[in-house]
Amino acid sequence: MEFLADPVLAGFIAASVRLSIPILLAALGGMFAEKSGVLNIGLEGMMLIGCFTGFITVHWSGNLWLGAGVAVLIGAIAGLGLAFYAVTLRSNQVVVGIAFNLLMLGVSAYFFRLAFGSGTASPRITPFAPIDFGPLGEIPILGPLLFQHDPLTYLSLALVVGGWLVMQRSTIGLSIKAVGEHPEAAETLGLDPIAIRYAAVAVSGALAGLGGAFLSISATGVFLDNMTAGRGYIALAILILGRRHPFGVLVAALLFGAAEALQLRAQLLPSGVPLQFLIMLPYVLTIVVLAVSSTRSGAPAALGQPYEKGGG
Repeated sequence: MEFLADPVLAGFIAASVRLSIPILLAALGGMFAEKSGVLNIGLEGMMLIGCFTGFITVHWSGNLWLGAGVAVLIGAIAGLGLAFYAVTLRSNQVVVGIAFNLLMLGVSAYFFRLAFGSGTASPRITPFAPIDFGPLGEIPILGPLLFQHDPLTYLSLALVVGGWLVMQRSTIGLSIKAVGEHPEAAETLGLDPIAIRYAAVAVSGALAGLGGAFLSISATGVFLDNMTAGRGYIALAILILGRRHPFGVLVAALLFGAAEALQLRAQLLPSGVPLQFLIMLPYVLTIVVLAVSSTRSGAPAALGQPYEKGGG
């Protein structure tokens, strides 16, 4: 029992959950896009613009929930922008996503400097504080796992349940999956594949924007250039590992969160392992996951394939 009550273990568990949330939200958003047939490589850019707009809104207004709401709105708008190229113009979705990520990297850095200058002192905000559950937070294992987090973490977990209900227990989810598997057949049934794909990518952008905002207004209270640091790409691997299922995505995100928490703590130990090797651990895990899981990803049949309404 002493091991279970170890503060180092408790801190590791709490950090694993906290570090998994941005990736979880982005992957959950990517699930909606991919289920509709759109490969959203732009998750990284949507996270980054949500991270920036959430931070700057809180800095100017002092309202954390307003910052989260603005990040969701801007992420959804960004999703609609990407959908215009991927769905309406039927451009190569991989190329569009990468270009979108590069654009958001430049836009966020430019407007951050425009708003705050290029000095060395980065502005800070007071992030979301953990909810006090009293004695529940002291329960070994379950305390740091479930009862030591801020409101955005619990909102994110609720969104996992909501995503499962939508995709598995609603006609909306059935329509999204039908469009992702066979848009021509879906259209003959009276569905609008173009509108459904637009809506799915907008939801994808909204969730990714919230995931990015978590980094700046919940986890750290600051904004830095390229703050997402590849988490949007990791989210794509999470989708494959989690089989594009909300609860599978949750488990996979916790795995990656644990890997990141492990490398952060390992940096403080006199292990002699080079710092650069520790930092790359989550990204190495991403490559391993893609190599092992890519052949059984269960991707929708029409994923990444452009569709012309009425023309097949």
